[in-house]
Amino acid sequence: MVKHSLIALGIILVAASGTLAKKEPAISATASKQKQLALVRVNVTGQSYDYFRPWQKKAPFSKRALGAVLSKGRVLVTADLVTNQNYVELERAESGEKTAANVQVIDYEANLALLEPVEKTFLDGITPLEITPDTVVGDRLAAWQLEPTGALLATEGLVTTVQMMPYPIDVGQFLTYRISIPMQYRENSYTVPLVKNNKLAGLLLRYDSRSQLVDAIPAPIITHFLKEAESQNYRGFPSAGFSFFPTRDPELREFAEEKGKGGGVYVTNVEPATPAMKAGLQVGDIVTAIGNHEIDQNGNYVDPLYGKIEFTNLLTAHAYAGDVVPFHIQRNGKPMQLNVTLEHRDAKDYVSPPYYLDQPPRYFVLGGLIFQELSRQYLKEWGPNWQREAPQRLVYFDHFQSELFPQRNRRIVILSQVLPANSTIGYDDLAYLTVTKVNGGEIKSLDDLAEAVKHPIEGFVKIETEEDPKQIELDATQVAAEAPELQENYGISSLQRLQ
Repeated sequence: MVKHSLIALGIILVAASGTLAKKEPAISATASKQKQLALVRVNVTGQSYDYFRPWQKKAPFSKRALGAVLSKGRVLVTADLVTNQNYVELERAESGEKTAANVQVIDYEANLALLEPVEKTFLDGITPLEITPDTVVGDRLAAWQLEPTGALLATEGLVTTVQMMPYPIDVGQFLTYRISIPMQYRENSYTVPLVKNNKLAGLLLRYDSRSQLVDAIPAPIITHFLKEAESQNYRGFPSAGFSFFPTRDPELREFAEEKGKGGGVYVTNVEPATPAMKAGLQVGDIVTAIGNHEIDQNGNYVDPLYGKIEFTNLLTAHAYAGDVVPFHIQRNGKPMQLNVTLEHRDAKDYVSPPYYLDQPPRYFVLGGLIFQELSRQYLKEWGPNWQREAPQRLVYFDHFQSELFPQRNRRIVILSQVLPANSTIGYDDLAYLTVTKVNGGEIKSLDDLAEAVKHPIEGFVKIETEEDPKQIELDATQVAAEAPELQENYGISSLQRLQ
């Protein structure tokens, strides 16, 4: 899996159909000018939230990128570019004219966002890009890197794979183009349009400079995003809510009493309250087909454009939230059909939300004890290798949350760290503890904790944790008396944020 994000490029990728052996014709100056007119620079400033000091933000950042101009006065960029932004500005590449822009729609899971200029006439005269969905393995690509002067440098590449892959948020898998291309360093960019025959084919998702491989968000995902964005309430990409395993093992097929052609995938987990569970899918079922598309032992179906590709593409790129999709299954050797009504699973519906962006983290400070709700955003504070570097118990909770907390109507409250204070003497080294009860009341959210601390037991706040020391007691009167000094010493604007 590609690990290095492209964080410093201003690039346009242009594809031309052809075989591996065919040499692409030179691109004329006229054609270059036409393609450049379908782009604008995007300048972004912002601040991310600091999950280690949740009452404050991190240092300001600035990003500079390219945006693809679409119809209806919109500009398409990646969500990475505008997440946690304070100000977005569009800049005409040919004239340097600038205007502020608003984020119209953003989808963190698909890593896509639509911008619209505040000045409605700003994009007048720019011919918008149409979208082409027909990029396949073997198409040759030319990468255009935009210099600060506006000059273009073309670098050829090749589409080597079309497959399902995780996107940066890592919620499910989406269709992805992989391109082999030796790109050179240029000025900052998070958004890289991929154009084929003067039409938009995709956006760059990530780049590995060592292997010189690009992963790109393909046109079918972009088209899905744009169609959904037309609705009044953007719903996002749908999911079914189950895990599966290939059935290549003949003993597994025998165990599952599989009959027929020997295809399909074995259902290993069905998450509570998801479309799959609501439709009646069970662990041990074999999903043999979705709609009219048969699934083989590896979990692939035959796509008319791409050939064999994982069947999850049928549930993301091809289906929308609210669609009813027939699942053909075998259960104990008997064929059945289940009609699954697909839904988008919002981040707030997870016990440990997979992302928590463009909004400040919730927290509660009590006598130097900092309480937070576990989220993957918090774990990512440990960096790209957070799955190994972050506290392993918390990583375990995040990874197996559906099995550990099947009810889903809760959060995992943690004592994340302790600030030295008079009321926390002896507790300075405590961190990453799971809070179970406060003053005898069960804790399933920070709201529960905030309410429970209002009711001390014999003058003390009693905090129970799953890990050692199991119990922490604070003098409620002392905590209240020292709160102003605690805020002043550590620059805490407010001792809680629950909204």
